[in-house]
Amino acid sequence: MQCGVVILDTSAGLDEAAWIVHTVPGYPKPRVAYTFPASEYANGHLLICLTISESQIEPIAAALSLASPFIYYNDVPDAELDSRPSLKKVLNGETAMKPPFSTKQNIKTQANPSVPVQIFSKSERSKYEIYQKIISKQLKKTIKVWSRRDKKLKANCKIPGRHILLVSTPIDVNTQASSLEKDVTNWLIPENGDIFCAVDKPYAISQKYEPAVAVCIQQANIFARFNTIAAKVDSCS
Repeated sequence: MQCGVVILDTSAGLDEAAWIVHTVPGYPKPRVAYTFPASEYANGHLLICLTISESQIEPIAAALSLASPFIYYNDVPDAELDSRPSLKKVLNGETAMKPPFSTKQNIKTQANPSVPVQIFSKSERSKYEIYQKIISKQLKKTIKVWSRRDKKLKANCKIPGRHILLVSTPIDVNTQASSLEKDVTNWLIPENGDIFCAVDKPYAISQKYEPAVAVCIQQANIFARFNTIAAKVDSCS
């Protein structure tokens, strides 16, 4: 998952913004018409668009600042940064040098009723494994994970009520089979609940030493869809 695109409308009197979280490499290309890369047609991808008020940009930026994002383009006017210190730090490439090295930020969509969203992020200095040490611990739930994985980090059923279950490959997405080899998404859902999380790092031991971000959306219909997709899980010990 890429950290995505933050968009705000600078027109006077308007309070409109959006955050697009996605897995498509190089999306979007600034100031040119966008064409989905032909090389990615065969791969599974995920795009999430959250319509938000401008007040939600600061907590998003605070979460992203720990993850040391690479900013390949921005055209935010300087006047918009005066009241947004976290966004200014992100755009200037400033990173956290002192603890805490992980954070949870809460935002909500602009819809009525709004949809709650939790953002979990960590820097490489935290040395935390984001799936178990952060997300499962914060949600206090067993989670089912769909992600490419290494041979070191396995399913884990040692902590009661906080198991890490791995969704079996392939999955069925609207009658289309999608395998781990042809799917670049990383996502999870709790075993019971109404939350869906997209994660920017795979379920692999390497992400303990890398920055990572997870965006968790609390919406029953989204959860139900992915719960159906994640119906089968691998054995766990």
